[in-house]
Amino acid sequence: MVTENAEPLRQASDTPALATSPEGVATEQPQSEPTIQAPPAFLASWPPDTRVRYRLGGNYRGELHGDAEVLWQREATRYQAVIQLDVGILLSSRFTSQGEITEHGLRPQVYEEQVRKKRRGVRLGEDVRLDNGERVPRPQDVQDAASQFVELAHRFATGKILLQAGSQVNFWLARPGGVDEWTYDVIGEDTVYLPTLGPVKAMHLKPRPLAKPRGPIMAEIWFAPSLQYLPVRILLTSGLDTYVDLVAEDIQQK
Repeated sequence: MVTENAEPLRQASDTPALATSPEGVATEQPQSEPTIQAPPAFLASWPPDTRVRYRLGGNYRGELHGDAEVLWQREATRYQAVIQLDVGILLSSRFTSQGEITEHGLRPQVYEEQVRKKRRGVRLGEDVRLDNGERVPRPQDVQDAASQFVELAHRFATGKILLQAGSQVNFWLARPGGVDEWTYDVIGEDTVYLPTLGPVKAMHLKPRPLAKPRGPIMAEIWFAPSLQYLPVRILLTSGLDTYVDLVAEDIQQK
């Protein structure tokens, strides 16, 4: 029978350890403090939680106007990167990457994208499982369409890759339809005029067309050395008259 005044049972872990003093009186023994492990040293090179908001313009059957953001979050060695485009019902899209931060860089595990109402994804383990269920080998240091922006910015900021006009940047990219090696040509330094931050020097990277393209969308990126190599402009093109131009408007970190 349980009465209304019954006290809840104490868990064994809540009960202090008792010892007997020489006089036979039970005394409490001090409990040892839990061991707190220091975070891995390599985490110090990664930025804190960051949100970059963009002003969105472009053209798709007429002028486009909207908002976009790139969001980076981390907890211990786990990360999440999100790209969100808000351009009305017809073109709103969301791209999400989740995985681990390692001493060698980001290691994506799950990538999902939603374009209009269509949702697709990739699972990255020992191999890469595409959206149709096909499994293909996982290249070393492979990224996805959302993690690539953070990974490239980190490589530039830490000096793993030196950005010089005329050079090129190569990396593997996993997308729902397949895995490809991309080559970005470093065009040079441009001045990008940001709506609230003013003119900023940024390095312009332009991708080469794939031999067997999986779609028409190409992404040119401008990384700003003075702003932790964050992507301050992203130009997405899909043909001569269809494009989305993102220009950074606000940067928040905590």
